[in-house]
Parts: sequence; structure tokens; C-alpha cells
Amino acid sequence: MPLWDELAGLEVRVDGCALQRRELARDSWTRVTTTVVLDGDGDAGEGEDVTYEAAEHDTFPAELMLAGTWSLDDLSRRLDDFELPDYRRWAFESAALDLALRQTARSLADVVGRPYRPIRFVASTRSDVAPWLENDPALEFKLDATKEWDEELMRRLAALDRVRVVDLKAYYRGTVVDLEPDPVFYRAVADAFPEVVIEDAWLEDGCLEALSGAEGRLSFDAPIHSLADFDGLPIEARWLNVKPSRFGTVRKLVECIEACEARGVSMYGGGQFELGHGRLQIQRLASVFYADGPNDVAPSEYNEGGPSPQLPRSPLAAPEGIGF
Repeated sequence: MPLWDELAGLEVRVDGCALQRRELARDSWTRVTTTVVLDGDGDAGEGEDVTYEAAEHDTFPAELMLAGTWSLDDLSRRLDDFELPDYRRWAFESAALDLALRQTARSLADVVGRPYRPIRFVASTRSDVAPWLENDPALEFKLDATKEWDEELMRRLAALDRVRVVDLKAYYRGTVVDLEPDPVFYRAVADAFPEVVIEDAWLEDGCLEALSGAEGRLSFDAPIHSLADFDGLPIEARWLNVKPSRFGTVRKLVECIEACEARGVSMYGGGQFELGHGRLQIQRLASVFYADGPNDVAPSEYNEGGPSPQLPRSPLAAPEGIGF
């Protein structure tokens, strides 16, 4: 049975909605997220809006007229009426799924008929990896490539044998993480890291040709909001970074996961600097569907400061309990 069919009929009773704003100050910016809390029949379900523009959280819509008893599918169709951006839509959808599972005293793993498994995770960073490895020599990494990377640095990083994903950030515009596509640089990355997954490479202007021989290692993240987006790539990608909040709806998310499984596409989970329950949800998804991947779902403590002996280490224990 398709994954969505397993979830669509879940019944959820919604009595009310509340919002929880969270903030975390970093060196050059303040991360803001909003958690949607749907309550019903004495239970509460949570979902997190990870919109990056802090000002967007100042005018969050709380009154969407969702009170009532719904199937998860019917509630999702009701949310169609409000034309919510994907990140915000995901907050309501994931809160509804969480509440539905809690009201039936079930877990996501139970409903889809798969076990929760220990979760392999990587640390995502743009900074020096040496302090992290001093703290945990077994730690694996997803690294954002930067214009400061030269061949010597790439050789040193590759020699560590701890880098699993290099992110080329080609689909971001007007952000601090933008990296201008460069065929020469792309070739250097592919050669320096011959076994590493290469994420979000630009595929035009000679860049795809520069990655000749590495096509099977190319992965995508920022452009993918649906299975249609994945199918629309100019190559038959063999890797996908699954970021649930980009999909907006539970249905689009699980349809893409299921298609990737059927095609033998390797998946790993990605985070959006969640500050609340959303981090646990991406870990649960990874645990069920792609526990062995280089998952960028490290516990939130990894985003809150530098390395310390108290940080959890990979793999994370398999999740327990009901809900999402």
C-alpha cells in the first residue's frame, strides 16, 4: 500500500491552535522559528515553521479555522484554501500528523509498518573541522564549499576521510552562503573528493561537463520541493537530500520518498536549523526511511555552539514513543 494511503485516513480532532516563537542568537544573525501547536482531546501536536526571514514570524496566521474532526487527508485539503508557503504549510501539516498519532497512541514507524533504527548523522559546518575532530575523531561531515577552498585545503580535508557530502550551494541567491558556479572549481572538488556526494551543483554553463564521471554522486536539495521537481532535473539523479519542510505537505514528502526507494535513489535527511520539535521530526523520518545515510540531522546542540564532550555522538539511538 502506498505510504500516503497509510497516513491519509488517520483521524485527528483539532480544538485549538497556539504558537510558540523561538530565537537563537548567533554571531551575525538571530535564528527565529515558530512552532504551531494543535490541541485536541487533551493531546497536543507540534510542527515548526523554519522560514528564515525573522520578520515573517511577526505576522504568523494563527486563526485558520481548523477546529473539528478530520482525516489527515481532509485537513490537508482544507489547508489548500489558505495558500501557505511551503515552510509554513509544513508546520501545520506536521503538527496535524503529530496530533493524530498521539490521539491514537501510535508512532510514525508503527503506522507505516517499519521499525525505527539508529540514526547515522553528520555535522554540517563551514568552519574548521579540526576542533570537532579533536572532540570526536569518528565524527563525519557535510561541508559547505567556499571560495576560499584551494587545492591544498581540499587535499587536507580529503585525507581526513571524514567528509561525506560537499555542498556547492549553487541554488541560493542573495544569501551569505551563495557560491558562484565555476566549472574549474567543480572539477577540482570532484577530483579531490572521489567518493564524496556532491550536493547542489549548477548543471549549466559547462558545470555538468566539468563533473563528468561524477554524475552518480550528484545530489540535490534546494531545488526539490516535490517529486515533479526531482523528475524535472536534467540528469537522472541518484542522491537526494530530503528536507521535509521544503515539500510543504506530508503527501508530497512521502510520495517522493517512496519513488526514490522504488528507483534505488539514495537518500539522507537534511535540517533547516530547527530550534524546536521540528528537529526531532526530521530525525524520526531519517530513522524510518534512510537511517544509514549521511544525515544532516545532528541534535540541535550542534547548532548552539562549538564542540564539547557532552555532545551526542553518531549514531543516535532509535527513537521511542508515540507521535511524530
